[in-house]
Amino acid sequence: MAPKRSKGAASRASSKASEKSKDRTTDSSSPFGSVEDSGVPKDIFPMVITTATQELFECRIDEDLTKDNPFKCLKKDDILQDMRMRAAVSDFHPVKQMVLDYPAEEILLVFDRDFTYGQSFYLVLTEEAKERTLNPPQAVEEQAVQDESDSIICKTPEPISWVSLGSDLEIDEESVVDTRARLKLKISRVRREFGAPVVFSDRNASETPDGYMECMPYQDKNFSIQLLERSTGIQAVPNRKSSTTQTIWKYPRNMYTQYQAREFTAEDKENCMNSENLKNFVNLVASRIEIALQQNEIMDVFFDDWRALSEEEVVFGGKTETHLKEYQSFTDLKFSKDKTISSINWHPTISGVIAVAVTERLSFEERINDSTKLLLNPSLILFWNFSDPLNPQLMLECPDDVFSFEFCPSDPNVIVGGCMNGQVVLWDISAYAERLQGGRAGGGSSTSANTNTIPGFEDKHENETPVMRYCAVSGIENSHKAPVTDVQWLPEHFEVSRTGVPLENKNLMCVQIITCGPDCCVMFWDIRAPRVAAQPVIDKQQKVEQTPLENPNGVPNTFSHLDLSWNPLIRVNLPKIDSSGEYSPLKFSFRDANENQLGGGADKSHHNAENSEGRAGYAQLRVPSAKQLKVLEDVSTRIFVGMEDGELIYTDWKMEKDSDSGRLFSAKPSRCFFVHDGPVNTVRRSPFFKDIILTVGGWTLAIWKEGVMHGPIMLVSCAAKRGTVGHWSLSRPGVFFIGKEDGNVDVWDLMEKTHEPSQTQNISTTSVTCIKPWIVSSKQHLLAVSDNFGTLHILEIPWALRSPVSKEKLIVGRYFEKEVEKLIYFEKQAEMRVKEKKEMDAEELRKKMEPAVPERVVEQIEEKSLKEYQDYLGLEKVMLKDMGLLPKEDSTEI
Repeated sequence: MAPKRSKGAASRASSKASEKSKDRTTDSSSPFGSVEDSGVPKDIFPMVITTATQELFECRIDEDLTKDNPFKCLKKDDILQDMRMRAAVSDFHPVKQMVLDYPAEEILLVFDRDFTYGQSFYLVLTEEAKERTLNPPQAVEEQAVQDESDSIICKTPEPISWVSLGSDLEIDEESVVDTRARLKLKISRVRREFGAPVVFSDRNASETPDGYMECMPYQDKNFSIQLLERSTGIQAVPNRKSSTTQTIWKYPRNMYTQYQAREFTAEDKENCMNSENLKNFVNLVASRIEIALQQNEIMDVFFDDWRALSEEEVVFGGKTETHLKEYQSFTDLKFSKDKTISSINWHPTISGVIAVAVTERLSFEERINDSTKLLLNPSLILFWNFSDPLNPQLMLECPDDVFSFEFCPSDPNVIVGGCMNGQVVLWDISAYAERLQGGRAGGGSSTSANTNTIPGFEDKHENETPVMRYCAVSGIENSHKAPVTDVQWLPEHFEVSRTGVPLENKNLMCVQIITCGPDCCVMFWDIRAPRVAAQPVIDKQQKVEQTPLENPNGVPNTFSHLDLSWNPLIRVNLPKIDSSGEYSPLKFSFRDANENQLGGGADKSHHNAENSEGRAGYAQLRVPSAKQLKVLEDVSTRIFVGMEDGELIYTDWKMEKDSDSGRLFSAKPSRCFFVHDGPVNTVRRSPFFKDIILTVGGWTLAIWKEGVMHGPIMLVSCAAKRGTVGHWSLSRPGVFFIGKEDGNVDVWDLMEKTHEPSQTQNISTTSVTCIKPWIVSSKQHLLAVSDNFGTLHILEIPWALRSPVSKEKLIVGRYFEKEVEKLIYFEKQAEMRVKEKKEMDAEELRKKMEPAVPERVVEQIEEKSLKEYQDYLGLEKVMLKDMGLLPKEDSTEI
């Protein structure tokens, strides 16, 4: 479509054209006859028509009116109606009287592309001018040219002889000429072999070069033609109905499918069981049945051997797709603008739902200066659904920016988060679970509730995203004194006492949370109501009367007993090993933390639905007495903690008791490693190996093995860009993803390379803040990547990065074991070198401490050595003489 010209552009163009028309001389061949001094005939009126008028009268430039068809007949009544409606605003107002005086019903409008009369349009005001415009007189020059063309007589050209100018030599040089005689081959066959039978035999295909020919299947485009247009004829006919029946209406049953079992009589059964034929048959097939049963026990009869032969996906062209593909992206111009994403989590049970925490992209000084402005901007957690990528499905209100949050593994409707001001927050989104499953109010199950709504009386707030307030928040005085940088749920099979001892969890529900922050401590929180002593009946009745109504402002009362009175169960400090002071933790990982990390929304939904039957709600749970619970010995209480200064410590959260005072205190960490050159932003265990940990910090990433205290088993340092986050693959043991500050994502495949990433792919123009993979199904794995601009990118993981290689877990495990052996060997060599150096230093020191030898003693030693040398020479001559090897001259001397 040609671009439309605005009114201002048309007026500027007309003004330029009018300036040009002043210098233009009158054309004697104009169809309008005489021209005045201005160059415009009396019956022609140049005018400017705006875009709105062009669309109204369907005379748009380069669409309705073109260079080949510049004419448009406008009805006089339409022009008068336009002038009545818009008055002086109408473009035809200057020619109002002329239009009224026009005798005919249609007025000719001409599109003047060359600006002959100074404007882009002109109006023909008389019938004579209209006739001249539509049927201009033929020019004299055209008539002369036509007469000249009629006078030309066509003659057949006469052939002339060829005159060579040298081109034949070039043709000869370009032609191909044989330089030798052509080879002739004669193939013959003995006549007796004509019609002889063909004999085929087996041979090894690998011994001959042409013994194996593979016919790879490929998709032929000639047989996959896309249907673009279809012509179908439809004819209306009266309604017809065809029905048949096989039975009589009095007996509504199908005689053809009704059957009755035939049974032998007792006498027939006894004769059959005692017959010789049955005994012979059983004896005959008994051995074969035993073999078949043994084979079923030994091997899996349902295993697909054909599919197990291939380890790579075969695609057309022989290449496997390895790059991450953009699947979806989420951003909100209102709530994500000028913000960054600090944490992301997939919904454990609802497929296609992901939650993100958005925080202000400000420094500490900027937060202090803009504190009043930040109070007006609420801190939120946004829930996105693939069915509506433009609007969030739900928003959780937070007291401050959330740096980390997690879904409860036992109940996905319960969410815990850690805020920047150090508080710990709890939400219960049970009321909005159906909304997350069915999408927004415009589709899904919510449409049935609004089908009877009267038009014009719909709820205006129905399509708005609901904002839910938190259920409970910890008191500031008992919370962290710094931002909560990591929060995790304890597994549902155990809980921790006030001394840090793991106990059995009889409820089999996650009831405790671990948090950490740069305030030098790790805290344990319990979400159950404390057990209180019995109260008189009168006090209970007064308390019931004073109890406020349930669900104030739509907030569930699930954790109302914790709001502003929630205190940590344990506070584990992290004192430094070699000096005074404490470490500042950022991320942590304990051994049983990765039990609920694997994806699969449908499977988890079914699993949680089965486990939730018969369970009590969180509001009904009470803290039991520690004396009634069994101590678990097989639960590890040691954790890896990454620090703000780049250290990685290995410590125990159990509290120790002072022998003198009896007070509980935190023990010092058992080991501290200085590997990273920046804050440790990732401490994550492998979902396939519980003792393998990935850490990322600064320009360094490392892989550790729990129990190996010599150092990391794999260390990659001196990278070009800093690493911001890392995460293991959920389906391949040897693959993990590293986010960088330049917006790239490094994909490490230990089966391919161990010294550098197998591939690097750019995702954003700013730094990557979070990475979270998820398994939707066996054929679709997704990777959520967030950046510093508040955009959430959903990438589809290709087949090569989601399908494990045959025995990949075993191979990667052996690689880790070899790295451990190499690390231990290097450690022993280093210890040996240190020991040798100490011995050499001691020897040198001993020599320095010996007294100086006098000069006389030195002379005696030299004389003794010279005498021994002379005796050696004499003995040598004697031996040579006895062997006959000494020359005569030398023998006479002896």
